Amino acid sequence: MAEITASLVKELREQSGAGMMDCKAALKETDGDMEAAIDWLRTKGLAKAAKKAGRVAAEGLVGVVAEGTSGAVVEVNSETDFVARNENFQSMVSGIAGVANTTGGDLAKLLAAKFPGSDKSIEDYVTEAVGTIGENMNVRRTEALSVNAGVVVSYVHNQAAPGLGKIGVLVALESEGDTDKLAALGKQIAMHVAATSPLSTSVDELDQAVVERERNVLAAEARESGKPENIIDKMIEGRIRKFYEEVVLLSQTFVIDGENTVEKAVKNAEGDVGAPIKVAGFIRLALGEGIEKEEADFAAEVAAAAKG
Repeated sequence: MAEITASLVKELREQSGAGMMDCKAALKETDGDMEAAIDWLRTKGLAKAAKKAGRVAAEGLVGVVAEGTSGAVVEVNSETDFVARNENFQSMVSGIAGVANTTGGDLAKLLAAKFPGSDKSIEDYVTEAVGTIGENMNVRRTEALSVNAGVVVSYVHNQAAPGLGKIGVLVALESEGDTDKLAALGKQIAMHVAATSPLSTSVDELDQAVVERERNVLAAEARESGKPENIIDKMIEGRIRKFYEEVVLLSQTFVIDGENTVEKAVKNAEGDVGAPIKVAGFIRLALGEGIEKEEADFAAEVAAAAKG
């Protein structure tokens, strides 16, 4: 019998889109014959994913899990919103999100982990689901937050099912205070993050490349006015402060009260919570961010169909 090497299994996975264990089984059944193994997978309905792997998957769901001092968020994409409303797909995303809370935001670890109640890895489980559901799907990204003391709180916008929606947010609050009151504050901040999409928690954490790019744009705009350089410098500094108020979480006006900054609102809550509070971080994942969707030309599709 032919030796079933790891490289042979890898090659079959790339050609067929089937899961690792299924590829290994196919090669064993066909004595290492690659073409016969592909045919074997096709007869089992396991090679369907290969034909669908090139299609853009920009729909789907964001799944969020928060438990005490840790939380994770994961984006699982599908081709259509119809599939995102499918109970089987929703159940799969919920299962993946639960595992994501144990893998620390590491996508490779998440994909290699076992899917709950299955002997398959999450990567293989999703690949098999592609063949069953009939659409390209993939686990696109995952992130996680944790604190030593305090809470990690979640919020889902446009919720399709518990913990599933179009926008998933996690907020981590470090404090020795009352956890129930902390969680209530965290929920409000998470709703704020969903609405305002800040770039960083604090000014110090803001990407300096982003700040420099903004500064250059503001400088160019100011010079167009013809004002002297010393006036331009003051104008830029004022506008940069305004920029911080727009994109830095702690500097933003808290949407819940419309008056205080988030930083001030957190400070005001410390008396009720019974201890100092630090906003340790946040995560905001919006479904399909950065994916270029294919725009279908319906007329061209009809014309092509008419030609057979």
